[in-house]
Amino acid sequence: MSKLKTITANDDVSAKDYLETGYLRELQLDRLQKTVQRCYDNVAIFRKRMDEKKLKPGDVKKLEDLAKLPFTTKFDLRDTYPFGLCSVPMNEIVRLHASSGTTGKPIVVAYTQHDLDVWTESMGRSMAACGVGRHDTIQVSYGYGLFTGGLGAHYGGEFLGATVVPASVGNTQRQLMVMKDFGVTAICCTPSYFTYLMEKAEESGINLKDSPLRVGIFGAEPWTEEMRQHIENGAGIRAHDIYGLSEISGPGVGVNCEHRNGLHIFEDNFYPEIIDPDTGEVLPDGTTGELVFTTINKTGMPMIRYRTRDITCLMTEKCPCGRTIRRIQRISSRTDDMMIIRGVNVFPSQIESALLAVKGTQPHYNIILHTEHGLDQIEVDVEVTEKMFNDQIRELEKLQQEITNSIEHVIGLRVKVKLVAPQTIQRSEGKAKRVIDRRER
Repeated sequence: MSKLKTITANDDVSAKDYLETGYLRELQLDRLQKTVQRCYDNVAIFRKRMDEKKLKPGDVKKLEDLAKLPFTTKFDLRDTYPFGLCSVPMNEIVRLHASSGTTGKPIVVAYTQHDLDVWTESMGRSMAACGVGRHDTIQVSYGYGLFTGGLGAHYGGEFLGATVVPASVGNTQRQLMVMKDFGVTAICCTPSYFTYLMEKAEESGINLKDSPLRVGIFGAEPWTEEMRQHIENGAGIRAHDIYGLSEISGPGVGVNCEHRNGLHIFEDNFYPEIIDPDTGEVLPDGTTGELVFTTINKTGMPMIRYRTRDITCLMTEKCPCGRTIRRIQRISSRTDDMMIIRGVNVFPSQIESALLAVKGTQPHYNIILHTEHGLDQIEVDVEVTEKMFNDQIRELEKLQQEITNSIEHVIGLRVKVKLVAPQTIQRSEGKAKRVIDRRER
């Protein structure tokens, strides 16, 4: 192998997005081999699984050999809580984050200074791909603290040389004041929280279309193309999708470029695979399956073949932007979000897409699962616009039927649709909770 040149943060912020493909693959292999050796030497559970497969780090001679290695799952992080997957001594760990798990202990993520530098740069590259630069003022309305979103976006913005406003979450009226008074041009938050900001802005007489705000970088929860259109039409901005997992790094693993057709993966740091979720077999590019990541430039707590549970595919066509790093399709669903209703696989994103396709609805809804006569049933509570809610009963009944038909067309099941008044459904300042499961167990 030829000697690899050193790429530094002093290069143009987006330069690594355009690496020559042959060089990129060589870089990936070099980093993969070093990561596998580090994990084998320092992570007991990984070494045990390698030994069980009669594998040694030297058996990874090409990128395709990655498929021989064992998977890592969320359960491994929980079973080795808190630091069992660390590959360096604790005196080299400079920061700890934790995921927002709903049950049991959180998933802990440990970073060396090198890891923070890589993450910061990846976030900077993400923002640059969205058209954000040093002349922008970025409002970070993700939570700060153990959640990775706030600090990830904060340091990424500073890496670009932009002005960063650490607004965090909550105090929505103050968020709007800051946005207006500081001349905010870009915002980072969850898409559900931004729809709430849009709602409160309208109530306060603030026209976001007349403000300097021009870019939204939204992530931390699944959202649909219909939600994007709702945001863009309502706020007059360009809405970009950013992707990441705390276990891998945080936000900034992938992002939309200006063409917004798939998310570019910063695969000089995060190597993607698509597998059959049932068999674990690696699938060819262009085939839909479960997304798996290997962190090839992370030292504190590397992840080898981490199963994300996200369903997508690696896109085969070149992006018009010219980036050589591959893209994944927008995350359509997660295997652990899937609801099995009377033998049919249903995803919340399908229901969101169906209801937002009907004029007169709002992007605020709950999916309520319950049992009736021994069978699982779905009820979808949907907010309607003020104008529609005050309309004639006949028009509301017509809207209700349109939503029912739209959802049935998408998921193949008849559901009960309940129209509710504006402001009825609880808002979230972080990740929206859409599904309420009241089924008999």
